[in-house]
Amino acid sequence: MFETTVLLALASKRERVAARRLARATSVSEVQALAQILQEAVGSGTLDDLIARRRAAQAAADALRAARQMRKLELLAQKKALAQPDVLGWQAWFDGSSHPNPGRIGVGGVLQGPDGQRIEICEWAGHGGSNEAEYLALIAVLEAAVQVKPEALVLYGDSQVVIGDVGKPCGAGARTLFQYRERVQQLLAQLDQVSLKWIARHKNAAADALSQRAVARQTVLAR
Repeated sequence: MFETTVLLALASKRERVAARRLARATSVSEVQALAQILQEAVGSGTLDDLIARRRAAQAAADALRAARQMRKLELLAQKKALAQPDVLGWQAWFDGSSHPNPGRIGVGGVLQGPDGQRIEICEWAGHGGSNEAEYLALIAVLEAAVQVKPEALVLYGDSQVVIGDVGKPCGAGARTLFQYRERVQQLLAQLDQVSLKWIARHKNAAADALSQRAVARQTVLAR
C-alpha cells in the first residue's frame, strides 16, 4: 500500500473528493478508496506508472514556475536599475525654457560627479522655441562634460522630443532641429560612455530652475 501522503499529493481535487465519497459508501478506508480511484485512472497500467508520470509532470510544472519567477525577478531588477541613477559615474540634467514660446531662451544644467563635484549652467541663449531651448541646454551640458571628460556619463532630460530626436539616423529627424542634432552628435563622439534618459519634469527641478533664472535675468536686463 502506498503512503497516504504520496497519494494525496499526487491526486487531483476531483479524485480526492471521489475517494471520500467511495470510502463513505463502502467499508474501505479513504486511502484505499483513493488508491482504487487512481488505479481506475491509470487504466491498464500500474499505480506505480501513474505516480511516476504525475511526479514527472509535477516536477516540470515546478520548474516552469521557478523559471517564470526568476524571469520576473530579473525584469524587476532591470527596472530598478534603470530607475536608479548611475551613482558610480557622472550624472547630468538639462532643461531649456522659452518665454513666450517662441521667445527668450534660457538654458539650465547640472553636472554632478561621483566625488561631489558639481557644475551649474545658467545661460541666456537667444530666441527660439521650446525644442530649440531644450537642444541648446543639452548642447551646453555636453560642452561642459567634454571639458571634464568623465569616464561615464548619464544625461537626464524631460524633453521627449529632443531625446527621441537625438537617436534618429541621419535624415530621419526633424529638419528644423538638424543643426542642433548634428552638434549634439559631434559632442557625444568626444565622450567615451554616455547614455541619455528621459525623466518626468518634476524630477528635473534643478535644471529647470536654472533655465528659468536665465530667462528672468535676461528679461530684467532687456527692460
